[in-house]
Amino acid sequence: QVQLEESGGGLVQAGSSLRLSCAAPGRTFSEYGMAWFRQALGKRREYVAAIPQNGGRTYYLSAVKGRFTISRNNADTTVYLQMDNLKPEDTATYYCAADKDRSPYVDDAREYEYWGQGTQVTVSS
Repeated sequence: QVQLEESGGGLVQAGSSLRLSCAAPGRTFSEYGMAWFRQALGKRREYVAAIPQNGGRTYYLSAVKGRFTISRNNADTTVYLQMDNLKPEDTATYYCAADKDRSPYVDDAREYEYWGQGTQVTVSS
């Protein structure tokens, strides 16, 4: 399918873990830079993590560094976001995004051409 599809969200207690998955079209997945963004209620969408097409370098929002890990499996055409030690401030809808032309500005949502519908992550205290 053309659209990206996220899964793995849920309601968890602070300190718990979740792993988000994003299924992507297999034909061009290996050529796309991938990223995760999130949007909390009443706030703008913000960058969370990014991984280039070669998977050799990752980038993170400072607030999640050390707790979240982005990875990709090109054979399975899937990108993951492992979220450990979740905090209430992580509560948001999480979106998967794909950059067709591999912009170096990985934290800019405007550089991503394809988006999923989002998966809700709710962390209670």
